Amino acid sequence: MTHDYHQIAMDSSQKNKPSPCHIALFISLQFSTFVVPISIAQAEEVVDESMTVYGEANRVYAAGKVSHASNIGMLGDKNFMETPFNTIGYTEKHIQDQQARDISDVISASDPSVFTSGETGLNKESFKIRGFNSDISDVMLNGLYGIAPYYRTSPEMYQRIDVLKGPASLLNGMPPNGSVGGTINLVTKRAQETPITSFTGSYLSDTQFGGHIDIGRRFGTNEEFGIRFNGAFKDGDTAINNQSNKTQLASLSLDWRNDIAFLEADFYYSTERVEGANRGLSIASGLKIPSPPLSDTLLTPSWAYNDSEDKGMMIRGELSVSDSVTVYSALGGSRTDFHSNVPQRIKIIDNEGNLEVSLGSVKLENKRTSGEIGVRSNFDTGPVEHHLVLNSTYFREDKNDSPTGNNNPAPWNSNIYDPVWGPENSVYDNYYGLPIDSTQVSYGIADTLSFVDGKYQITLGLRYQSIDYESGIIMNGMSLPTTKFKESTYTPALAALYKVSSSVSLYGNYTEGLTNGKTAGSSAANAGEAFEPQKTKQTEAGVKLDLDGFAHTFSLFEIKKPNGYQDPDTNIFSFGGEQRNRGIEWGFYGTLSKDYTLIGGIAYTDAEITKATDVTEEGKQATKLPDLQAKLALEWNLPAMRDLTLIGQANYMSEQYIDAQNTQALPAQTILDLGARYNSKIAETSVVWRLSVNNVLDEDYWTTTHYADLALGAPRTVMLSATADF
Repeated sequence: MTHDYHQIAMDSSQKNKPSPCHIALFISLQFSTFVVPISIAQAEEVVDESMTVYGEANRVYAAGKVSHASNIGMLGDKNFMETPFNTIGYTEKHIQDQQARDISDVISASDPSVFTSGETGLNKESFKIRGFNSDISDVMLNGLYGIAPYYRTSPEMYQRIDVLKGPASLLNGMPPNGSVGGTINLVTKRAQETPITSFTGSYLSDTQFGGHIDIGRRFGTNEEFGIRFNGAFKDGDTAINNQSNKTQLASLSLDWRNDIAFLEADFYYSTERVEGANRGLSIASGLKIPSPPLSDTLLTPSWAYNDSEDKGMMIRGELSVSDSVTVYSALGGSRTDFHSNVPQRIKIIDNEGNLEVSLGSVKLENKRTSGEIGVRSNFDTGPVEHHLVLNSTYFREDKNDSPTGNNNPAPWNSNIYDPVWGPENSVYDNYYGLPIDSTQVSYGIADTLSFVDGKYQITLGLRYQSIDYESGIIMNGMSLPTTKFKESTYTPALAALYKVSSSVSLYGNYTEGLTNGKTAGSSAANAGEAFEPQKTKQTEAGVKLDLDGFAHTFSLFEIKKPNGYQDPDTNIFSFGGEQRNRGIEWGFYGTLSKDYTLIGGIAYTDAEITKATDVTEEGKQATKLPDLQAKLALEWNLPAMRDLTLIGQANYMSEQYIDAQNTQALPAQTILDLGARYNSKIAETSVVWRLSVNNVLDEDYWTTTHYADLALGAPRTVMLSATADF
C-alpha cells in the first residue's frame, strides 16, 4: 500500500483552530441541558434485576448502561445519591454495547474525568483520573487490590466496573503502586435467577476474529448455589499495519447464599500476546513536533512483542450476625508472568522525523496476596443513626523485574514516515534482577452519622497504614545495595451529604491518598534517609441530581500531590515538590423520552506544578494532560424501527504539553465514533448485532503515552459482533 506522507511540521496557523466536530460536540452538550428538563418526565425507570444492593433490585440509568449504585470500599455498595463522593458504575450492558477490549475502553469512553491515549499495542493499560496517573495494577477485583490481571484485562468476566474519583485511602487502603486520582473496582459476574447461555462472535479490523461464551445457572432447593463461566478468545491482525493481538480468558464464579450469609469464589486465567508492541516515542528537547504519519503506521518493529499470563483466585464471605451486625472477610492471590522484547526507547532526533532506536527486553514475575476482614454495625444514639465500619486490609507483593538494558550499544536509525527496522535482537534472560518485597497492612474505622431520617449525613474516618518495603539489584550474580524501609502513617477523612430532596443532594469531602515513600538517592546530602508514605490531599464539593431517569453530578475539587524534590541549595532530598490539580466536572447520563440515551460531560482540570527542583518549571502545566475534555455518547432508537439503534460518540481534548517547560504541545483534537445496534430473532433465538466504527474520519493525530512523549492515536477501527441468547 502506498501512502502520501504528511507535511513534516504542523501548520501553526491551524494548531488552535476548533474543528467542526469540536463545535458540534459543544452545541450538543449545551442542547442537552435545555432538553433534559422538558423531556425527562417521559423517561421510563429501568430496573436491572441481575444486580442487587442490600438485597433490593438496583435501578439503572441510560437504558441499562449505568448503575444507580457502586462500591464505596469499606462503606459497601451505596446508591450515588447517598454517596458523598463522585462515583459511577458501568454495567455489563454498557461493556457489551461498547464492544470494549479492556478496562480503559469502558471508563474513558464517555467520562471526561478520565483521560487515556487511545494508542494500541501498549504492554499495559494507561489512563489518568482527575489528571493523575492511575496504574492498571492498582485496579481492585471485588474489593481487593492485587487480584486483577496486572497489565491488561479483557472485560468479558465483569458484571460492573465502578469508578470512584479522587484519593480514597480511608475507603480502600493504600494502592500498591500509589494511584491517587481515583479507584477502579471490577465486579465479577454471578449466576442470576434466570439461566444464562449466550455466545458472541466478533470481528475487529483488519482480520481479528473472536468468540465469547457466557453460561450461568442456579441450583438447589432455593437456588442457593450459583455457577457462572465465561470464556473468550480473540486472534488476528489489528488496524495497525503488521500488528497482531491474541487474547484468551477463562473465568469461573461460584456462590452460595441464604437469608443471612453468602460465600463467593472466583477463578480466572488470561493471556495476551501482542506482536508489533510498542512503548511510544520520545522527542529531543527544542524540536518542533512533526506532523504525524498515517495512523495505521507501526512505529516499532513487527517482531517486537509483549507476552503476558495472569491467573488469580479469591473468596469472599459475609454473615449477618444479627439484624444490625454483619461480619465479612475476603482473601485472594494472583500471579503474573510477563515477557517483552520491545525497543526501550525510540527518539525523534530532528525536524525530519528521523529516529534513534535503543533495544531491550524485560522479564517479570509477580506474586500477590491480598485480604481484608471487617464488621459493619447499625445502631442509634438518641436521634442519631450510626453506620459503623471497622476493617483491616493486608497486601503482599513478591516481584522480580528483570530488564536486560540496552541490547544494541550502537543505536539503530529509522524515520517516522518510512520506518525500517533491523532483525530481532537476542533476549538475555535475567541479565539483572530488580527484586521487590512489599507488605502493606492497614486498620480503618468509619462512622456515618445520619440525622432527620437520613437527610443529613456525616462520615468520619481514620486509617492507620504501614508498609514494609525492600528492593535491590542483582547483576551478574552479585547483590548490590538495597533500598529498605518500614514506615507508617494515618489518613483521616471527612465527608458530608445533605439531601435537599429526593432528587437533589449536596455533598463535600476531605480525603487523602497514599503513595509509597522512598529513600533519598546517593547524590543527595541525606542519602539513605527513608520517607514515610506520602499524602495526597483532596477537598471536593458538589451537587447531584436524580431527575426521574436522568442524572447529573457537578463537582469542584482541588488535589495536592507531593513530588520528590532535591533542594538546589542544600542538596537535601525531600518530598517538597508539589503538583496541584484544580478542576470542575459535569457528568450526566440518562434517557430523553423513549428515543434518546445520553452519557457524557465536560471536565476542566488546571494541573499546575507549584514546587519543583527546577524553579523554571514552577507555575507550568503538568505534562501529558489536556486541561479540557468534553465527551458525548448519543443513542437514538428509531421510532419507525424500534429494534434499530443508531449511535454517535464524540471526544474532544484540548492541547497538552509533553515537556516540563511547556514549549512542546500537541494540538487540540476531536475524534468521532459511529455505530448501530439491532435486536433480531432467528429461529426463536434473540440475536443482538453491534457495529462500531471508531475514529470514523480516520484522523491522523499524536497523543501521549505512559512510557514516552508521543504515540499515534488509533486509526479507523471497525468492530462487529453478534450475541445470541439461547
